[in-house]
Amino acid sequence: MADYTKPLPVIEKWNAPYWQAAKRHEFVAQRCRACGYTHLPPGPVCTNCLSANQDWVRLSGRGTIYSYGVYYQCWHEGFAGDIPYNVALISLEEGLQIVSQVIGCDNEELDCGLAVEVSFDDITPEVSLP
Repeated sequence: MADYTKPLPVIEKWNAPYWQAAKRHEFVAQRCRACGYTHLPPGPVCTNCLSANQDWVRLSGRGTIYSYGVYYQCWHEGFAGDIPYNVALISLEEGLQIVSQVIGCDNEELDCGLAVEVSFDDITPEVSLP
């Protein structure tokens, strides 16, 4: 952990179930009990109807790249050693989209429609990043 210089999440009551699931290497999202909308990232209220009445549902972790970009400029000092790095918009099998970095392949191999799957990086005893 002493070498980890990238931003870490702030774990609060409303997002703790997400980070607890990630620690178990489970990929979850919030589903609103009021309107049925499923969303990531987690929030204290539904991003569709603003209800605080939400459940957690497990996701497959599989999807495809919808769009992506490769960064050649360092926007945060923690990523300086990763230049160039990618940021992708991923369409999950369940229908929602997330923003993530694609790892395990060269940036030149990225393409829209490429199948991807979540993996987890155990950063600290409390934090595993999907």
